[in-house]
Amino acid sequence: MTVHTPSTAAELAAIVTDARAAKTPLAVAGGGTRAGLGRPVQAAATLSTARLSGITLYEPAELVIAAKAGTPLREVTETLSQRGQRLPFEPMDHRRLLGTTGEPTVGGVAAANVSGPARINLGAARDSMIGLKFVNGLGEDVKSGGRVMKNVTGLDLVKALAGSYGTLAVFHEVCFKVLPVAEGERTLVIAGLPVAKAVAALSAALGSPFEPTGAAHVPASGTEAARTLIRIEGFDASLAYRTDALAKLLAPFGAVSVIDGDEGRALWAGIRDAALFAGTDEAVWRISVPPSAAPALADRLAPLAPRMLMDWGGGLVWAGVAAEGDAGAKAVHAAAKAAGGYATLIRAPETIRGAVDVFAPPAGPAMALQQRIKASFDPDGILNPGRMYRGM
Repeated sequence: MTVHTPSTAAELAAIVTDARAAKTPLAVAGGGTRAGLGRPVQAAATLSTARLSGITLYEPAELVIAAKAGTPLREVTETLSQRGQRLPFEPMDHRRLLGTTGEPTVGGVAAANVSGPARINLGAARDSMIGLKFVNGLGEDVKSGGRVMKNVTGLDLVKALAGSYGTLAVFHEVCFKVLPVAEGERTLVIAGLPVAKAVAALSAALGSPFEPTGAAHVPASGTEAARTLIRIEGFDASLAYRTDALAKLLAPFGAVSVIDGDEGRALWAGIRDAALFAGTDEAVWRISVPPSAAPALADRLAPLAPRMLMDWGGGLVWAGVAAEGDAGAKAVHAAAKAAGGYATLIRAPETIRGAVDVFAPPAGPAMALQQRIKASFDPDGILNPGRMYRGM
């Protein structure tokens, strides 16, 4: 298979223009760590952003950083760390879950809207994206947004394109707003709660004035009981007060213990990366629902998914289901819909991903809107065809 590796935006635009003229579909690739996300792409050539690399702007005082799409995410986080700053949305690293290698890239994070536990307080990746440069399926080089947080340019294409999985455009530069690293963090732990009571405890914490940046429920494992976790961050003096106040608030749900330091960071990294399912052979689903619906969803999925992990206060449910046929996929989509949410298949063999609905198909009018958006950005369907929905 031909692999195109442009090093400039102009080269990128020329490659897309030529592919459109030849009606040659392109598989868009970054660092390869998320290659298993979405449906398999049938393409005659690959368009890699690997050589579109480097930080193009960093203004610590303005809390803004911009980098080319192929820039390793590690390069950005290390640069920010040197100035005591971070990306607010705590992006998931899919390598443990998917068993991939390589380096996560800036473009991949933006294209998949990759967000972690801090999303409940600090927003998703798209909420931190303030500027975007991309080439659409027409071969047009487009800039949306800017490099300042108060930039206003009309239609917010930045938010529209985040999470489009390379099906509408190929990103070549992304600009993020950043935040200072918290001085400290603590995690409050309640052991042994059933799902319904755990979600109630998480909801109580999230409804408090103490600003949790993590709220998760981890199932029992081996000899270890289930754990309900609430993370808070900030200045040490504030942490001491908020820890005591939250412990009193949560006391009706059970005994509260506290962890911090490396133990706490490792725990949240595992939740962020859905490490519970690493190295297993299950199909792994990511289900977004209203937190109040999480217990009913868990009950409905229990016969299919003996292991589930909850994040975002119960609003994000990870479930492992036997990787066989399409019956499991239909059951998961039905359960998610009944709970008022939607499901996405994150990990499964390629044969299954090609046969089932990886992303919950939108209802009639919504699908028609998706088709019009696709036709506007990529009328000949050359960018990652079929990665999200059949025939698109």
